[in-house]
Amino acid sequence: MPQKPNIVFIFPDQQRGDSVGFSGNSKVKTPNLDKLANEGVTFTRTSSNGPICMPARMSLMCGLPVTQHGLWANNLSGDPTLANHVRNISEAGYRTAQIGKVHFYVRSAGDGHSRDFTYRMNDWGWEDSIELRDITAYTNADCFYTDYLKEQGYLETLRNYIRTYVRGEAAGLLRPWETPPSLLPNDKDIDIYTAEKSVEYIENYNDDRPFYLQVLFPGPHNPFDSPADDRALYNPDEMPDAILDPTTGPVSPQVQRMKDVSHLGNMTASQARQMRLYYYAKVTHVDRGIGMVIGALKAKGLMDNTWIIYTSDHGEMLGDHRCSHKGLFYESALNIPLCVRPPRGMTHWKSRALTDHLDLTETMLEIADGSALQEGKEYRSSLLSKIINGPEGKSAQQGKQHVFSDIRLYSMVRNDRFKLVADSLTRDPTELYDMSADPNQLNNLVDNSEARGIATELIEPLNAHLDKLDHAKVKKYQDALGENPNLGSAADRMGVPTINTEERHE
Repeated sequence: MPQKPNIVFIFPDQQRGDSVGFSGNSKVKTPNLDKLANEGVTFTRTSSNGPICMPARMSLMCGLPVTQHGLWANNLSGDPTLANHVRNISEAGYRTAQIGKVHFYVRSAGDGHSRDFTYRMNDWGWEDSIELRDITAYTNADCFYTDYLKEQGYLETLRNYIRTYVRGEAAGLLRPWETPPSLLPNDKDIDIYTAEKSVEYIENYNDDRPFYLQVLFPGPHNPFDSPADDRALYNPDEMPDAILDPTTGPVSPQVQRMKDVSHLGNMTASQARQMRLYYYAKVTHVDRGIGMVIGALKAKGLMDNTWIIYTSDHGEMLGDHRCSHKGLFYESALNIPLCVRPPRGMTHWKSRALTDHLDLTETMLEIADGSALQEGKEYRSSLLSKIINGPEGKSAQQGKQHVFSDIRLYSMVRNDRFKLVADSLTRDPTELYDMSADPNQLNNLVDNSEARGIATELIEPLNAHLDKLDHAKVKKYQDALGENPNLGSAADRMGVPTINTEERHE
């Protein structure tokens, strides 16, 4: 029997869908991803099922919407007893590995080295693990990366930088467009470290089993501490402008809270372009690491028997609508890049099909011939036949009828043209957009009498989605916010880092 194909899942943190060259962005420099896309299919309308780190990652892991797995934000740890795709792929005969940022459970300051938690990674189904933490945790946290920096003599360089960044941002003294470049050598930062460890894994692999390797880059998540050399590749005057146009219609409570904690009300257009430059430069830096991983696969002759899947957990607002971070259902935070390259590659084509993380869960299980996940299967549809049949296949441009996303007790449903957001508990609509006529989401139609029929049409599938909401897990989430004032604060809930919360920030 021929060996099953390897699977390499490349997953940077917080990369918005339009920040790659293959999306049509002529300003960002992602040569390695563009080469990968040239040998695969790219999906232009892929949504995060929960545009915050932990909600998104749990949905991808377990194939469940947030309403069912219960991680509404970053303040609760995931349940490793839930069925998940990594464990099923392992049981299908694969050696499973993760290298990088997993972010499934809450860590506290000074709680030990990451190797002390390897058993948790094993519980999730990974046989091999080099778990890294969010970069802002390294003011005092220890893991494999801090061991490496200590050996290289750069640990205090990093820690002093992060202390300055976190305190400066928390105090409102350091704006995103003022983030200084990394003080580490270009080949010593956490993203290149992630790439190097992945390269070592591929080069030294000698198991008879196929491998499923997750390469989980911590970047381009803020801080946008891109190296000076990568920043020098860009001109701020050539950066795309942020969406700063005035809006019409009501501002939802969810959006208003993010505006309040982002503090970008006085940001100028040029400052927004500078922030984008720092972010794009970090994207380019991560792209370099991705090129290293692909180069290792080529050097070992594995490209003819390896699926490569590239996506992200969520996007980044980058000043759009005067918001930073994510945690909203605007496309800047919701839309994510997706490229799938099959073994031996294929002629590049694009699909506009509506897809999401849950479809990827199903796709990877089908590639591995793993056992299906039973819970939530009505939400998932494998992309494998669509990819194999190519652009002439009858389903090439046909995706889901509805895509759902949920965070912080707000829920979204979208179809081919319209997007509706509602309170997850009261089900009262808060936002409605015509994505064809208003792709920048400047006109909230939720109170527009002429749009009531559209809202009514979307309320029905949203109600069916929310009918399956796990209320016990909602209460657990609410209790966690109420019992810990830090977790309940607007700053923490909206994603602004603080020096004491470590990886609870988003």
